[in-house]
Amino acid sequence: MALDKLHAITDICILVEDIDRTVEFYTKKLGFKLRRKADGFADFHSPTITLAAWEIDHIHKYADVSNKRSPPGANKTCIAVEVESTQILDDLYNELVERGVKFQNPPKDYMWNAYCTYFSDPDDTLWEIYCWTGGGADEYHETHKD
Repeated sequence: MALDKLHAITDICILVEDIDRTVEFYTKKLGFKLRRKADGFADFHSPTITLAAWEIDHIHKYADVSNKRSPPGANKTCIAVEVESTQILDDLYNELVERGVKFQNPPKDYMWNAYCTYFSDPDDTLWEIYCWTGGGADEYHETHKD
């Protein structure tokens, strides 16, 4: 039994240091709408997947999950958002910059046939906003069929 054959991925939960700081960043800077909030936990509305945040010490206390921290600036997760065009990406980039989001670089073309930009949230979760260009993903990536 393969997990991917039985169920769709429904939630992504990032582990954070401070839930209030996370909620402020995701609502004020990225424009997410808060769906639920509890002690040490929050999740946000999204059309396709639930994005949740859980304080690392809270999950450690209740679920016996490690609360070991990474050093500041260490990205361990990347959440990617695909948009339809370079113009949409540029517009989104400009809007987020105006809201105070600090990007690693402005959007640019990459060798894997994508136009991308990257930023990190307050807990160093890396975000990628991208759109396919040129030949798209299949021109660069090896494709496998079941």
